[in-house]
Amino acid sequence: MITDKIADCLTIIRNGYLSKNLIIEIPFSNLKKDIINILYNQGFISSYKIIKINKFKLIIKVAMKYNKDTGISVIKCIKRISKPSLRKYCNYKNIPRVLNGLGIAIISTSKGVMTDKKAREKKIGGEIICYIY
Repeated sequence: MITDKIADCLTIIRNGYLSKNLIIEIPFSNLKKDIINILYNQGFISSYKIIKINKFKLIIKVAMKYNKDTGISVIKCIKRISKPSLRKYCNYKNIPRVLNGLGIAIISTSKGVMTDKKAREKKIGGEIICYIY
């Protein structure tokens, strides 16, 4: 049985903003930490913290971000693109623009996990992990 850890992470985030939770907890992995770091740097979440539960288990606590006036989440949609059963790769010339540049695509490259804009600047292609807007 294969479980998709990235899809689980994105589902936790999606369920968190749909149920208007202020703080969510995600099991730790380095790839998830990189994705959460990109979300923080792009302004989709307020903050995050890596917490050690016991000697072997870590979690990532994420503070969700909402509009102060309306209470609507900053994240409108988070969508997994590349799946374990069907991987989606692209070179830097064919990296898709999400909502004409208003959203971001997170791409796993040979130089690490980065946004679509940074991958275009560095002229690096890779696996498209997800779209966020």
